[in-house]
Amino acid sequence: MTAVAPPELTLEDLTFTNAFARLPETFREERAPSGLGNTRLVAVSPAAAALIDLAPGELRRDEFLQIVSGRAILRAMQPVAAMYGGHQFGVWAGQLGDGRAITLGEVTNHRGEPWELQLKGAGQTMFSRFADGRAVVRSTIREFLASEAMDALGIPTTRALAMVASDADVVIRESVEHAAIVLRLAPSFVRFGSFEIFAARGDDAAVRTLADFVIDRFYSECGAGAERYERFFQTVMERTARLMADWQCAGFMHGVMNTDNFSILGLTLDYGPYGFMEGYEPGHICNHTDEAGRYAYDRQPAIGLWNCYALANALAKLIDPKRLEAILETYVPAFRAAYVGRMRAKLGLAEAEEGDDDLAAGLRSAMAAAHADWTQTFRALADLRTPAEADADDAVTLAEAHREAFVLGLGGGEAARAWLLRYDERLASERRPYAERAAALRAVNPRIVLRNHLAQEAIAAAEAGDDAPVTRLLAALRRPYDDDPAVAAYDRPAPRDRPEIVVSCSS
Repeated sequence: MTAVAPPELTLEDLTFTNAFARLPETFREERAPSGLGNTRLVAVSPAAAALIDLAPGELRRDEFLQIVSGRAILRAMQPVAAMYGGHQFGVWAGQLGDGRAITLGEVTNHRGEPWELQLKGAGQTMFSRFADGRAVVRSTIREFLASEAMDALGIPTTRALAMVASDADVVIRESVEHAAIVLRLAPSFVRFGSFEIFAARGDDAAVRTLADFVIDRFYSECGAGAERYERFFQTVMERTARLMADWQCAGFMHGVMNTDNFSILGLTLDYGPYGFMEGYEPGHICNHTDEAGRYAYDRQPAIGLWNCYALANALAKLIDPKRLEAILETYVPAFRAAYVGRMRAKLGLAEAEEGDDDLAAGLRSAMAAAHADWTQTFRALADLRTPAEADADDAVTLAEAHREAFVLGLGGGEAARAWLLRYDERLASERRPYAERAAALRAVNPRIVLRNHLAQEAIAAAEAGDDAPVTRLLAALRRPYDDDPAVAAYDRPAPRDRPEIVVSCSS
């Protein structure tokens, strides 16, 4: 059968369905964007454009620039801002909502998949409170790059189609900065907090309406009847547990795991003071606003469970509390299964054995003691041959050099060498050819991730008017597993003599 090429549509050809905009007014506010002036298109993602069947050439049209800048909307769009609440740093914050984000509409692609188009930084809404509704170049580039980088790593996430920066409009943060907007995509931007706000108000009908909306559109496998809500919650919780495993295995830290930042679809949502682990420190805090370390790296799985409890409380009028409790008890096993499975793959192990979790824990312990780089350490596993694999036909000297470099990367010493011997024994039990294992390792352990200093270099260039570094970095991040020189150019930790880059909730 000949494969049918997906359509390449013009802006005018896009088909809008706008399901969320048809919900009762209690869920949203109709609000047109407040556009930025004198904007330039900083970057676009052709991969994200393909999700809505948009032809690549459309990304360079002036009409597209006008839409991303918030100065124009297509005829069938129905712009709205959503209401939600949330627990912020463990404390109920009451009503929140899209204070600077406006969903333009929902496009259905040729596969029947819905994608909401949302401008972040598009101006004030009724949920802005005292904020200005704007985003800045710094935070917008970080979200744009992280969204596309996480997708390339295979981690569920919202996507970023394009971003613009204004050379005229400025906003006040810690200093005066130029305003920017990112056009992001997701099947839905409904959050845990979308349910919490109505449960807190005792509006059981709204909770049910929203649950039915989400189930009908995104969880149809949950079926009909009262038990559909149980199955819905179970699936959301499992997706959340798997997402936490994805984050931990990638060394990703979200930074602000508030319930209003948790997607009901199990997507990574709302990139702010995130970070990718460099020198491994289990309790690392990537968000300097988080003084108590609530969202430290090693606490992320537990916070995922805490947030599921918050969602369970919001659904308590739809699901028997005993059933909710029983479902919540399955979170830890779901997380552990996903985490151990991913860690086994990161070690290049094809078969499951009882001691694999301990083997992975031993490596992490050695990495923590040496402050070894997370990404580089796992990537280096692909170069390791056991002594039995380094025969006369191989570059024995190079193999030994790789082993010695790996041990030194773990701080040297007997503990590191002892772990490597354990790893040799475990690999020998599988009899998997080295070439096959190395290929598998390079397919799951990225060569590059979006380190903060790489993002900052691109930001500094864009703030000076040079957008090319953003595009080059994006191209590399979309191929994180490749050994191509264009990718390898970004394979470096932050220079030791460079001050640590501080990110906070304003980032």
